[in-house]
Amino acid sequence: QVHLVESGGGLVQAGGSLRLSCVHSGRAFSAYAMAWFRQAPGKERDLVAAVNWSGESAHYADSVRGRFTISRDNAKNMIYLQMNSLKPEDTAVYFCAEGRDPSVGDDQDDYDAWGQGTQVTVSS
Repeated sequence: QVHLVESGGGLVQAGGSLRLSCVHSGRAFSAYAMAWFRQAPGKERDLVAAVNWSGESAHYADSVRGRFTISRDNAKNMIYLQMNSLKPEDTAVYFCAEGRDPSVGDDQDDYDAWGQGTQVTVSS
């Protein structure tokens, strides 16, 4: 059974930075793609960024490309989301997710294990 725990959320002013972390336990971490999703109140859960099993291939939502960076450390069973130049519209609960296979997917159905989420609030 996979267990994912996010950390690093908080309150930050617009233009600031945060780094989210997610620790993975359970099945072989390095065999699967990983991703960050986010969900704002009253909105659907959307992909923010995803990385393939090796960390060599990443995919970003248009709204965060150039500001956010996803990375993984397979030796530590960790993934990260470095968020720079934060905007109020980035406010959401951010979820870590494990993919069903090694390649990046851009849909919730491509992921089958989820963390509980961490709140990110960006004030204007």
